[in-house]
Amino acid sequence: MERKLKPIEVQLKLTEKGVRLFSPEEFRRIFSVTLRAAQEFIKDHTQDLFVKLRNGLYTLRTDLPGELEIANRLYRPSYISFEYALHHYHMIPEAVYAVTSATPRVTADFVVQGKSYEYSRRKRKAYRGYELVKRGGAGVLIATPEKALADYLYFVDLKLKSLNERLNLRTINPKEVLRYGRAFARRSLIELMRNVL
Repeated sequence: MERKLKPIEVQLKLTEKGVRLFSPEEFRRIFSVTLRAAQEFIKDHTQDLFVKLRNGLYTLRTDLPGELEIANRLYRPSYISFEYALHHYHMIPEAVYAVTSATPRVTADFVVQGKSYEYSRRKRKAYRGYELVKRGGAGVLIATPEKALADYLYFVDLKLKSLNERLNLRTINPKEVLRYGRAFARRSLIELMRNVL
């Protein structure tokens, strides 16, 4: 017979284990219940205990993760890049309202808790140049400054974005940017990078 889960015990165990984002399958493993029982419990408590971020992804209402942690988990695999990363590294002065990420999957957009999350497709061979950094107690994948710039300039070269004239490139290693740029196999991108750098 399946044991009955109690909301307060579930909340305590998830908090103790540091589980801030979870799928029904992960919930099932943590509590040693069937997948159906996990799905039913989550569904029954989505208004009071959990927040549904998207189909198959939930968090505790009392322990909401940060936007970068959500971005990495909302659409996987992905890493933070483009304008969000450029702003994070103080390379552009403008405020950024969407969390922008690179993914080898199909381009996608989500709005979660009023925040926009944008995922842009990246060729598999160009899907690199990111690192795991700690943010608010969680590890998040974010492009290095050089890779964020290379990703951004790739879209400028494709005419999908316009070049920000106020790029701050004082701390950038130009050789690294060009190395990442070569993975896109576009001669025009390398020329653009040389002009910008």
